[in-house]
Amino acid sequence: RSSCSDCVGLRLVSNKGRKITDMSVLQEIGSNVRNMKQLENSVLARRTTQIKEELRQGVRKSYKEVIDVSWGDPHKAGVKPLSFVRQVLAACLYPQLMDGDKLLVDVRQRAQRLLKACTGGSVGSYSATAGIPEIVQRVSEFIMRRDGGVPSHPENIYICPGSQWALTNILTVLVNPEASPRTGVLTPVPCHSTTVLSLTALGAVVVPYYLREESGWALEVEELQRALDSAKGVCNPLALYVINPGNPAGYVQSRKSVQEVIRFAAEKRLFLLADEVYQECVYGEKTEFVSYKRALAEMGPPLSDRVELASFHTASKSLMGECGLRCGYVELVNLDPTVMKHINSLFSTNACAPVLGQIALDVMMNPPQPGDPSYHLYVKETQHIRTSVTENVKRVDEVINSLPGFSCQLVEGGAFAFPRLFLPPKATKRAEEAGIQPDTFYCLRLLEEAGVLLSPGTDYGQKEGTYHIRFCIMTSLDIMEELLRRLSIFHKRFMKEFS
Repeated sequence: RSSCSDCVGLRLVSNKGRKITDMSVLQEIGSNVRNMKQLENSVLARRTTQIKEELRQGVRKSYKEVIDVSWGDPHKAGVKPLSFVRQVLAACLYPQLMDGDKLLVDVRQRAQRLLKACTGGSVGSYSATAGIPEIVQRVSEFIMRRDGGVPSHPENIYICPGSQWALTNILTVLVNPEASPRTGVLTPVPCHSTTVLSLTALGAVVVPYYLREESGWALEVEELQRALDSAKGVCNPLALYVINPGNPAGYVQSRKSVQEVIRFAAEKRLFLLADEVYQECVYGEKTEFVSYKRALAEMGPPLSDRVELASFHTASKSLMGECGLRCGYVELVNLDPTVMKHINSLFSTNACAPVLGQIALDVMMNPPQPGDPSYHLYVKETQHIRTSVTENVKRVDEVINSLPGFSCQLVEGGAFAFPRLFLPPKATKRAEEAGIQPDTFYCLRLLEEAGVLLSPGTDYGQKEGTYHIRFCIMTSLDIMEELLRRLSIFHKRFMKEFS
């Protein structure tokens, strides 16, 4: 028997016997915050910290270190930072590095240009609320190139401390906590967990629509209509949230699918929220990313003139994977000027996005070009990342689908695999006895016995009676191979134990 108790999750969520007094601030916390669901992954994260300490103290286990692929953090999973990005950041932080010839000329030129755009010539100064104007302009130019020349206006773009921060702010504008009935937002299942938490904290009603797993996690308009009908008498749906490429499901919407969603949003007068942060991460040979803005523009009037859209991107989820620098942007399309004034006021409450993050965003928008001294190395490094992730996708498909009790749709884009787990009745019963979700029970056992930290599907939503796990595929090749090796050994043992 493993040293992991079946009830370890219950022990970990305890409050160590702390007594809540009548004076506790808990009495004053708003109901929306109290309604926020604690992620199952937090239980696993705490146990991971304990296991790492046990390993440090010399406790013998079948592994020497924990493989953590529970979040989309490429650098944490062995992907190396891009040299050009780090060199520009270093030069901006410490301009003396530009003295002499230690850095290539295009690195020095980029750093000098960016520092000149900074207030006081320093990354330690605030920028304008919407971001450094020169960088906002280059974001606009990037969007135009991406979308085949569709106009993009800098005044409709806000650089922000991550795309999730921007999404929450736009939701704050859309959701009226005093409205009756409450504001509803159509949200995919499965869905990025922090979005659901944000909606709950704002007092919105999450109106789930289910992606069709057996069809490669397809987004179907008929299901959107079913979800909208289910909201009658419950809430007032005002927005439709889409994730493309998918997180956690790894799908990429076709142009036809995007157009169908736009028509649906127009017909039902829904504000479109397009989470497109993994747009650079597309792996299928015949798979293409088409932005919602481009599709909307190509559909022409009257749709292109009246569908309200907010689209999001970030430096965290691109190939550069600079998660810790916390910088992204939102572009707003077809919004009323009066609404834009309120959005500007709301975004001003955070002063500005981190300037170092803005610099990373600038590099993502404008990487080295042919003829630049850094171009060859930049292409070599980015191609290595693409090749590694593409190989990881193939290996996940081969290994996971060869294991009994697993079924994984082919990952077309994004950073995650989200395989379905068919658990034996004895395992689900044991989880029920322990008071935890079956997929959390599986992940706890996997962590304890194999030293692999994944996320349970319950954190992202799933059809009742189905179970999934999520793990990052943007890892180095050696980490992915070791992950799959450990997972295979554990899974076969687990299934045998509960068969």
